[in-house]
Amino acid sequence: MRVLGLETSCDETGVALYDSEQGLLAHALYSQVGLHQAYGGVVPELASRDHIRRLIPLLWEVLEQSSTTTDQIDGIAYTGGPGLIGALLVGASFGRSLAWAWGRPAVAVHHLEGHLLAPMLEAEPPATPFLALLVSGGHTLLVRVDAIGCYRILGQTLDDAVGEAFDKTAKLLGLGYPGGPALERLAKQGNPERFNFPRPMTDRPGLDFSFSGLKTYAMNTLRAGDSMMERIPGAGSLRADVACAFQQAAVDTLMIKCRRALQQTGLSRLVVAGGVGANASLRRQLHRLSETLGISLYFPRLEFCTDNGAMIAYAGCLRLQAGQFEGPSFNARARWPIDELQGLRAEG
Repeated sequence: MRVLGLETSCDETGVALYDSEQGLLAHALYSQVGLHQAYGGVVPELASRDHIRRLIPLLWEVLEQSSTTTDQIDGIAYTGGPGLIGALLVGASFGRSLAWAWGRPAVAVHHLEGHLLAPMLEAEPPATPFLALLVSGGHTLLVRVDAIGCYRILGQTLDDAVGEAFDKTAKLLGLGYPGGPALERLAKQGNPERFNFPRPMTDRPGLDFSFSGLKTYAMNTLRAGDSMMERIPGAGSLRADVACAFQQAAVDTLMIKCRRALQQTGLSRLVVAGGVGANASLRRQLHRLSETLGISLYFPRLEFCTDNGAMIAYAGCLRLQAGQFEGPSFNARARWPIDELQGLRAEG
């Protein structure tokens, strides 16, 4: 089965073509970072309009890359949620229109399921069951994956997602958008011994997260430092030191909760997905954790950590093969709990 995947949940337009026998045939991605930089964050209306402009050119690019004609496509997969509702509706309406025009089935894919399954596109994919850490700008989850489509949330953020906290702290530091990568670069220049930020919710049982207070702690540290610039040794590096301390605390918090979840579940495989999964400090600490605990660690390639069409095409292919598809109407969901998804049951 050859499936076209469309991703338009936020500020990246992704199109990809996946074949159930040959694997990923082609993918193309357009990032809207330049469009939103002037505003310091994603402007939903601008994001939706830009998806409209980019989808058709990206579609033809992918078809050309893969030497595929439209009559060779067996199904359409599009992101149905969660995400920005306007952006989602662009992809949903485009995908359903193609499906209707070409006489093909279409399926709405859960955006987070796409991220969870992105490592399946690699040469050595993880086998189920596994523990997944999903870390992005909008989500921070620990999920037990017993089978494709069978997800149980073990812990989630009670306020800001870790990627959101990175972006907000970067803004406090006067860094540009997107803030996460900029904060990571600044943190490399910081003194890791200068500040010791708290590790939120690690001193109590459970696997939930909270990052809002960590952002506030960074803000208060900056204000205190700014008021005593002349009396603080190394005052010129204040912002780099705060960035370093913030990143250390955020990564340590994720490590503590991952270790706890692995020990509680007894699982021996850990999958890390989502944009924050590209953070080099997080990756180093996770590799150390995997060596200490003797577990297997899986990441998608860096280009598939952020939103992309390949993960949607793959997840959609699995669901279409299992006989799941949409009716003549379509919808998009800004909020869509991942544990509401149905497990897969192959036809025949």
